[in-house]
Amino acid sequence: MPAKIRLQRHGKKGQPFYHIVVADTRSPRDGRFIEKIGTYNPLTEPAQINLKFDRALYWYTVGAVPTDTVRSLLSKKGVMLKYHLLQGVKKGAMTEEQAEVKFQNWMKEKEAKLANIAKSAEEKARGEKKVRLEAEKKVNDARAEELAKKRLAELEAKKAAEAEALAAAQAAEAAEAPAEEAPAENTEA
Repeated sequence: MPAKIRLQRHGKKGQPFYHIVVADTRSPRDGRFIEKIGTYNPLTEPAQINLKFDRALYWYTVGAVPTDTVRSLLSKKGVMLKYHLLQGVKKGAMTEEQAEVKFQNWMKEKEAKLANIAKSAEEKARGEKKVRLEAEKKVNDARAEELAKKRLAELEAKKAAEAEALAAAQAAEAAEAPAEEAPAENTEA
């Protein structure tokens, strides 16, 4: 029974989530499998890979052939390197302790690199957020300034209308007052 290490799709449309499984090559993609050895979520940044390292290494050593994508995932998690180092130990090129030291050094470098990537992504997101907030603040300030100008113009127009109404009322009173006083002078004279 030839075995393959491959992805089994789950998740809804447009939001894939994969199980990493060992399955018979004759079974369908999302069908029967021998063992689930991990999960893969490509939607997160960086992609989240959970893997049972020992089981993946076991299946790879007994001859399960990974698909291209799974080979890439196994390589990122270090399964392929560990297999390569174990082959060197079998051939006598190095001791098991040397292989383990090399693997641990590689893992530390990999973790540091991933932490650096995550940190830079976080800083980039923070910077983008800051730029968006500054742009929004500029827009809000422009709106507030425009609104203040509009209110000032309305206030001046209202004061001008009140001044006109007051002047018109005073002019009407002035026109009425001399008309009333003039006949009174005529009666006395």
